[in-house]
Amino acid sequence: MSEPVRTPPFAAFEWLLSGRYLRARRKEGFISVIAGFSFVGIMLGVATLIIVMAVMNGFRKELLDKILGLNGHILVQPLERPLTDWKEVADRINGADGIRLAAPVVDGQALGSSAFGASGVFVRGIRSADLNNLTSIAKNIKQGTLEGFDEGQGVAIGRRLADQLSLHAGDNITLVAPKGAVTPMGTTPRIKPYKVAAVFEIGMSEYDSTFVFMPLAEAQAYFNRNNDVTSIEVYTNNPDKIDVYRKAVTDVAGRPIFLVDWRQRNATFFNALQVERNVMFLILTLIVLVAALNIVSGLIMLVKDKGADIAILRTMGASQGSIMRIFLITGAAIGVVGTLVGFGVGLLVCMNIEAIRQFISWMTSTELFSPELYFLSKLPAEIDVGETSAVVIMALTLSFLATLYPSWRAARLDPVDALRYE
Repeated sequence: MSEPVRTPPFAAFEWLLSGRYLRARRKEGFISVIAGFSFVGIMLGVATLIIVMAVMNGFRKELLDKILGLNGHILVQPLERPLTDWKEVADRINGADGIRLAAPVVDGQALGSSAFGASGVFVRGIRSADLNNLTSIAKNIKQGTLEGFDEGQGVAIGRRLADQLSLHAGDNITLVAPKGAVTPMGTTPRIKPYKVAAVFEIGMSEYDSTFVFMPLAEAQAYFNRNNDVTSIEVYTNNPDKIDVYRKAVTDVAGRPIFLVDWRQRNATFFNALQVERNVMFLILTLIVLVAALNIVSGLIMLVKDKGADIAILRTMGASQGSIMRIFLITGAAIGVVGTLVGFGVGLLVCMNIEAIRQFISWMTSTELFSPELYFLSKLPAEIDVGETSAVVIMALTLSFLATLYPSWRAARLDPVDALRYE
């Protein structure tokens, strides 16, 4: 008597039966509905996770680029005595390895006004060469020019501030500082008009509506500085290696200084953003988990419905492993296809996120992404390969795990009991 022929794992007939079970007949319509919901749930879960994480990444990257493009990675402040030797200190810091720019600045607050309105502004005095090295400003001039910035008494203002005060390049803006000349009657406010030499637009509403750049020498005179500066803004080649650069700046400064890096200046903001990002990931993962549980329930019902088929297959010589693999393929197919479709939908939406936002805003006549609330002028999306891969792997893993118990239960089904209850 010849030995029975054993089929290899994942043989053609196993795939054939799995495909037939996925195409439910009319009397199995309820099972088909559950499978459909499982597919849609996994697809939406994966797509939503990819989209939300990409937007959160883009949001963080854009904010980091905007904030660090204008403010230095390290802020050097004086200790013991004012920064009257700012030229020498800035030159020494500029010579350190990894330092892209060390810009002495004079910072102060004032009231900016025109014939059409007034607004509080943050005035920063800076040298023309340093301002031209700030690409976030120099490459985003919308009106006017920065040529001859040091020689004249012109200022550069943000686009939103210009719109708020109805100003254009060539108009005058009046700056009012609380501390001006000292008279026998007390300190009087300093009021001085300045020509708007340039209008810039960074794309971050908080900066575009408040910053006014002024020539350094003029700012020293305007804020009564005795040939010193408020601080030195240091820009590095890699903000993530800030600890290395902190030590280098301290070593070459040649005088007592106090350092504040970008992590300390924006710690609350970026920590809150990271917490929100992690919480969103956990919450949205529940969508994929619920969809995986739907696969479990759908497969259990399918196993109960296919009891007679399982009994016939077993009596024809199909092994328990074959039965288990048939239902494993059936359930996994839902998860795999749902994950891949969700991955494609997520990438498609991420690549067109701003166009979709504008279309929805136009359809609903509402502002979905207010620049005043979210700081940025457009909705960003930055797809991280490692993070997206983790989402896909997680969804596939949950889908495979969801099929194990129903498949094992189908393999353990006794043919006699299965036929008895048919």
